[in-house]
Amino acid sequence: MNMDVKVDIQYATEETDLPDREALTQWVNAVLLTLLLHKESTHLQRQTSSLLSQNDEFELTIRIVDETEATQLNETWRQSIGPTNVLSFPFECPPGVDIPLLGDIVICATLVVCEAFKQQKSLQAHWAHLVVHGTLHLFGYDHISDSQAEIMENLEIRILHHLGYPNPF
Repeated sequence: MNMDVKVDIQYATEETDLPDREALTQWVNAVLLTLLLHKESTHLQRQTSSLLSQNDEFELTIRIVDETEATQLNETWRQSIGPTNVLSFPFECPPGVDIPLLGDIVICATLVVCEAFKQQKSLQAHWAHLVVHGTLHLFGYDHISDSQAEIMENLEIRILHHLGYPNPF
């Protein structure tokens, strides 16, 4: 099956040294490819399996924001004080409507830069990790419980390895 992902990129920050559209799209496609290759895996979420079997194209938006917008979104949607590095907003399609929209990923550019420096990671590797992480959330993966976190982290490690990046954990 040939899959296609349309990634809409929105740059809403003054931060420089941001990944380009090609890199962002490559990272999203790496998630999709890994999920497709491991479709039969017992760890694949039911929601993901259903999405992959019903669609051969997907759309999502990646919005790269400043700390002000990241803070506002985090406080509004997660009731957490201050900014966060990545937020995912899966699209919930109403019954009877068939739109291949996965949802939105919002990434705070300033935090990505600070975290990469503090964690002694390459900036590009950290960007890739957060895009992969956010995309997996759109496919229904989460890390609320330890078992869910282990499944999601293993997928992240595998995807980043295929992209040539080290284990982010």
